[in-house]
Amino acid sequence: MSRIFPYPLMMASLVVVWLVLTSFSPGQLVVGVAVALLAGQGLAALHPVKPRLRRWDLIPKLVAIVLYDIVRSNIAVVSIILGGPRRVRRSGFVSIPLELRDPTGLAVLSVIVTSTPGTAWFDYNAARGVLLIHVFDLVDEEGWRELIKSRYEHLLMEIFE
Repeated sequence: MSRIFPYPLMMASLVVVWLVLTSFSPGQLVVGVAVALLAGQGLAALHPVKPRLRRWDLIPKLVAIVLYDIVRSNIAVVSIILGGPRRVRRSGFVSIPLELRDPTGLAVLSVIVTSTPGTAWFDYNAARGVLLIHVFDLVDEEGWRELIKSRYEHLLMEIFE
């Protein structure tokens, strides 16, 4: 049974999302199930590594920090855009040396950085362990390094490594 439904939760979620995005009908249900089956088989063919979570109890803290930072960043970006040309804005790239090596932790960090307005994950050099991010309004490079390392990397290392 697990060969047909390798990721049942993901497949059920795909069917629900399919039905929410389309009108519910028996035909759309059949198409949604077919899409979910194909996606499940495709993902199973990739043989993804199962994440190992060491500290489940820190996940709510990480989520709270990320949600707070997203709201705060939204307000900052809106004020920059609506505030007009009060000062010269300088966007730029920041290199951040990371100690985090877990692939799942790095994936979560990429989602955090990219979902926060004003920042984007640009590159990660696995051999050197250096993350390159783009910042919309770069004022303090060292401040960004400290922010990523202290707020996110530290927690992700405790959760995943």
